[in-house]
Amino acid sequence: MVNVHANIITKELGTHLRKHVAACLHLLDEGATVPFIARYRKEATGAMDEVVVRSIQMRHEALAELDKRKEYIKDVIRERGELTAEMEARIDETLDSVALEDLYLPYKPKRNTRAQAARALGLEPLAKMLMSQSATADPESMAARYVKGDVASVKEAIAGASDIIAEWVNESEKARNIVRARFQRSAVIASKVIAGKEAEGSTYQNYFSFSEPLRTCNSHRYLAMRRGEEEGFLKVSIGIDDEEMTDRLIRMFVRSSASHEVAQVVKAAVKDGYKRLMRPSIETEVAAATKEKSDVAAIQMFADNVRQLLMAAPLGKKRVMAIDPGYRTGCKVVALDEQGNLLEHDVVYPTPPANDFVGAADTLCYIVNRHRIDAIAVGNGTAGRETERFLRDVVFPRKVQVYMVSEQGASIYSASEVAREEFPNEDVTVRGAVSIGRRLLDPLAELVKIDPKSIGVGQYQHAVNQARLKESLDYVVGSCVNSVGVNVNTASRQLLSYVSGIGPTLAGNIVNYRKENGPFSTRGELLNVPRMGEKAFQLCAGFLRIPGGKNPLDNTGVHPERYALVERMAADAGSDVATISRNRAQLHNIELDKYVSKEVGLPTLTDIILELEKPGLDPREKEEETVFDDSIRKIDDLHLGQELSGKVNNITAFGVFVDLGMKENGLIHISQLSDRFISSAAEVVRIGQTVRVKVLDIDVQRGRIALTMKGVAQ
Repeated sequence: MVNVHANIITKELGTHLRKHVAACLHLLDEGATVPFIARYRKEATGAMDEVVVRSIQMRHEALAELDKRKEYIKDVIRERGELTAEMEARIDETLDSVALEDLYLPYKPKRNTRAQAARALGLEPLAKMLMSQSATADPESMAARYVKGDVASVKEAIAGASDIIAEWVNESEKARNIVRARFQRSAVIASKVIAGKEAEGSTYQNYFSFSEPLRTCNSHRYLAMRRGEEEGFLKVSIGIDDEEMTDRLIRMFVRSSASHEVAQVVKAAVKDGYKRLMRPSIETEVAAATKEKSDVAAIQMFADNVRQLLMAAPLGKKRVMAIDPGYRTGCKVVALDEQGNLLEHDVVYPTPPANDFVGAADTLCYIVNRHRIDAIAVGNGTAGRETERFLRDVVFPRKVQVYMVSEQGASIYSASEVAREEFPNEDVTVRGAVSIGRRLLDPLAELVKIDPKSIGVGQYQHAVNQARLKESLDYVVGSCVNSVGVNVNTASRQLLSYVSGIGPTLAGNIVNYRKENGPFSTRGELLNVPRMGEKAFQLCAGFLRIPGGKNPLDNTGVHPERYALVERMAADAGSDVATISRNRAQLHNIELDKYVSKEVGLPTLTDIILELEKPGLDPREKEEETVFDDSIRKIDDLHLGQELSGKVNNITAFGVFVDLGMKENGLIHISQLSDRFISSAAEVVRIGQTVRVKVLDIDVQRGRIALTMKGVAQ
């Protein structure tokens, strides 16, 4: 099927040669990962990037599922002895799953429907006679001959035949396409509150009496309404003008030459077929399609946010003191070394009710001095702002920077099996504080230990298809991990499991081997790890780093399969690999055309030079410290027109949430992000970015703050 799929996908993409698409499909079928193909097989794929390779993979999988469905449908129809060559060709050529199901509907095994019951009574011939719509036919005379056995009267005979006609109407491919097209053009989605649920469902009050054309309904509004319906607060419907539609179908099915009596029977059957069978079916289908479209948009938004959060700048090789703030139970304090190892932990009480400022300051200064702390990470949850303000008043014995760090998911990590494995002798409060500190040191390495859904940067993530959400987020995490690269000698099992070609089992084997044999000195040593075969090594080696190893190439993105080529390039330049990677001028004097071969083209050669220029360089930007306005401590401190700094902490389809240094977040509606037209907030801001905003509106009672970036200097 690869060749067939290659033809289809090439046509759909319209941007790549068929041979490149086919090569990509063959690599995927051989077990190659998306990051590996995009990074190390550019000659085969025509330098497709990761986005294109991923889209080809997903379409290939969807087509494979469609192929399975086609084979099943053909088998069912074949068993009935009704699979004609024409029908088989139509099924094989169909690429639309909806159209495929329309083809299958008349042959689909049916349960105890009214039409099936009528057929069992022998009334299908009567239905056919009525549908012939003779100009002189009399329904009652035609039905009289079928009054026998369990058919007690002419009325029952006509009713049974009408049920069969209604089913034929519902199964008409043309009729379904007409109704479906009308739903797509003119459907209106409406929601209303269920009586007596107004107070309990106040979260959904915007949808208590709401309607709009379905085609203009944004994904977040649709998901909000469906979530409200699932929770029992809203009744949601999708509808069209039923009278107009039934009139259209009657004109389609009822012949002008039919006798008045027959026409009336067929009209009634058409109306019944539409209202009882077709309309609910199409509405369900349209609702499912809209839900799927909304899911795709919401999942993409969530995935983009997670990518931004995972790719946030690491602090680097610094010693960190992390504080998980609290009131009555105090602030949990941990000291971490440059690798995130726990050095010490304590509890201080600088917040109410204790307000032990002096004692807390003495303890923290002691920890900072003893462990040569460079930075302080403060969790942004309960008591976070009070703790941060206290810290800025403390005179530490060393220069330290204070950062606010998101606590989202820290409690989940602290109670997880992963945390218990890392810190079997510490309680959840210590583990949570460690997680906060490690997030500052390296967000990617720490956040991979948490279910991405718990990171707190989504929109209706619990309302979307959970399997697709997990698949998408797993892909994003893997993409981030492989784009950054992983130090094989320090990475956790969770981080290693996302590396191309590794997975959880092999990641555990790598960690165990490292514990038993010490740090890896070369990439080649990975082949000694149990279950590390040649294929797995090929897929993962280029994404693993060994700083300070025997071979300088082991700390770059150059794949081991190209080491000999790099060594030849260095020798031709009269140098060695270690020297040439430090000599930018020498690198740029290499004539790449000399090294082009059937296996290696200019894309790979260019990548090699770029890697030699920056061995071990982290592609992520530096951490940015946000300083909040110290006079703003609660929503009552704000006033209209006030300008202040904030930190973007979530991006949604309708706008951006901004941390202003207090309990409530502000919202910049998408229309207030820029003077120019934008289709997505991500065009203007990113998660973690510091922005200057102006207060547009304040709703103290509901805890809502409307902000704008228009006319505010950034």
